[in-house]
Amino acid sequence: MTDQETLYMMALTQVPSLSLANLHLLVEELGAPSVIYENRKSLKELLPAASQKTLEALASMDSHLKRAEEELAFCQKGKVQCLGINDECYPQRLKDCPDAPIILYYRGTADLNARHIVSMVGTRQITGYGKDLCRSFVRDLKRLCPDVLIVSGLAYGVDVHCHRAALEEDLDTVGVLAHGLDQIYPRHHRETAKQMVAQGGLMTEYMSGTMIDKRNFVQRNRIVAGVADSVIVVESAARGGSLITADIALSYDRQVWAFPGRIFDTCSSGCNRLISNNVASLLTGAEDFCLAMGWTDDVRHQKQLSEGIQQELFADFTEQERIVLQALSKDEGKQINILAVETNIPVGELGSLLFALEMKGAVQMLVGGKYKIRR
Repeated sequence: MTDQETLYMMALTQVPSLSLANLHLLVEELGAPSVIYENRKSLKELLPAASQKTLEALASMDSHLKRAEEELAFCQKGKVQCLGINDECYPQRLKDCPDAPIILYYRGTADLNARHIVSMVGTRQITGYGKDLCRSFVRDLKRLCPDVLIVSGLAYGVDVHCHRAALEEDLDTVGVLAHGLDQIYPRHHRETAKQMVAQGGLMTEYMSGTMIDKRNFVQRNRIVAGVADSVIVVESAARGGSLITADIALSYDRQVWAFPGRIFDTCSSGCNRLISNNVASLLTGAEDFCLAMGWTDDVRHQKQLSEGIQQELFADFTEQERIVLQALSKDEGKQINILAVETNIPVGELGSLLFALEMKGAVQMLVGGKYKIRR
């Protein structure tokens, strides 16, 4: 966008009574923000569907231009990119989401349209187990998919540990903020944020000077979910922002994953529930993740894994386990009730068999309650 177009886009976001849905309608129908501004008083002729409330809201657009000019000066001084929703550099995955911001402020070096992007989220009360998961998963992910971009929210706990693990592995990592780029919250993460600008970046939909507000943290979760191919919940209590992010990701048709934890660990209760409710796929490591996502280009490795499973169909398993594996080998995913019919094994007993096969690494459960052979 030109500076003038950027000013108009910024001003549009500051009109308090203009909803995000209406902003999307205006941009989709009229295109350039300058067209919206220049026709704000006769908009009904160009856009008959525009409501009276929208027309009245646009009448106040002039009063927000001064604030937009101040923000543009801040961005130019601080080397902040202003990405309108129709810009090529705007995250295209996010653009496809119905409630995507119409403008983003970004300072950094990472490609927001990288080939592989994963968001990692979780509790602020991270445990030693969670820290180990962050480090080991990111380390293995770098080995298997060295061009991956790691996204999180720069919050305490899982977020910042994922960012730091990415930095240690020389992977780009982007933090999505719930405030403007004139500050870093929490302040303890300023040094990490500084490193991220040089090896990834910081992104927000909020102008500088935006107050720290709890609602903004909930709002930014949709960006964390929308910019990525997949969302991983590392650790989560029964309630928390990461579960909100997981729900949003599902609404965007993103794959959601969760690391399991011990049943009495409160910091894993949210993850365990996501898995047991078939909301998230069980995650045990980067190799399975990359294979499931189709990110592993080593065809020979995949073939070896597949051949290994086929050989194991006739060894190292009980007779009933082999019957289940044979049934699953004929399809890419089956519900437990279908398996019960095909194998003539009662559902209750079949559930125990499938759990045992999961623990052996031979079977994985998909979202929707289907089971397939882990290849």
